[in-house]
Amino acid sequence: MVRKSLHNLVCFNEIIDRIFQLTEDSQKKWGKMNVSQMLCHCNLILQVPLQKIDLPKINIFFETIGWATKIEMQFFNNGIPKNMPTFKKLIVNFECDFNDSRSQLLKTLDEYRLAYENHHLPQKHSLFGNMTEKDWGFLEYKHLNHHLKQFNV
Repeated sequence: MVRKSLHNLVCFNEIIDRIFQLTEDSQKKWGKMNVSQMLCHCNLILQVPLQKIDLPKINIFFETIGWATKIEMQFFNNGIPKNMPTFKKLIVNFECDFNDSRSQLLKTLDEYRLAYENHHLPQKHSLFGNMTEKDWGFLEYKHLNHHLKQFNV
């Protein structure tokens, strides 16, 4: 079973190509966000491993669910469930400019790639617990793939 990772250059470039397939008029298959908001949300998510956004501590119950979800996604190579809740800091419910949001996401993807290459990814995530570089690459790919599928690319 193939486990795609944002750390694999082929997969990284696939994500970039899919982002460029989006248009301001791309229609969603589910969810509340429009395409511009989705791009902004994905940018915010990538800022977590860049340590530009700190997520709040959560209680042990949610930590356990997060850890189990990470293991389950890795073991079964599952995708992210539709309409899954997220941290308030990462919710985008305001208007965003499509071109600015896409440019920012592409810039953050380059920063993420550099952080990975220099081994500067954090060893912990508020929800998923202890993280290896392999965990980051797998989960960040899964998240981007989830939202690009949401908009049919």
